[in-house]
Amino acid sequence: MSDSHCDNTPQQALMGYHELLGMHVVEWQLGRVVVELIIEPKHLNRSGNVHGGVLASMLDSALSLAGLHCDVPGNIRRGMTLSLTTTFVGPAKQGVLRATGTLRGGGQKTYMSSGDIVDAAGNLVAMGEGSFRRRSGSESPQGLPDDTPQAQTNVPVE
Repeated sequence: MSDSHCDNTPQQALMGYHELLGMHVVEWQLGRVVVELIIEPKHLNRSGNVHGGVLASMLDSALSLAGLHCDVPGNIRRGMTLSLTTTFVGPAKQGVLRATGTLRGGGQKTYMSSGDIVDAAGNLVAMGEGSFRRRSGSESPQGLPDDTPQAQTNVPVE
């Protein structure tokens, strides 16, 4: 599942696969994150609704990032998904989806988060909960220096 990379700038929180889907972080603070996605035809299944895999990916990202915030410029915290439970509540076909993840508890290494996805009208589309593990060095809120290729070359990640 998710191998989250994050630092103090929302633009660098989601990389690679997340960029492919078109997700971006719009709000990120200690214990809470909001991720958005503008629905495009590539996100739809054969019934014309957003594919469940897209919704699960949004929840995975939001829930994992909720426990990985870092205020230290140039530093990063990494984590990985241990378990993710997703419940699909209603269809979404167009507009903007907003996933909110909230840290619920845990310790230095393992933490639990929950969250939901709503459409532009505020209708509940999906909800989920998961457990995550902070990678070595990411237990501290100060994180570690970002050694990703983007940080090395100072290429902005959008």
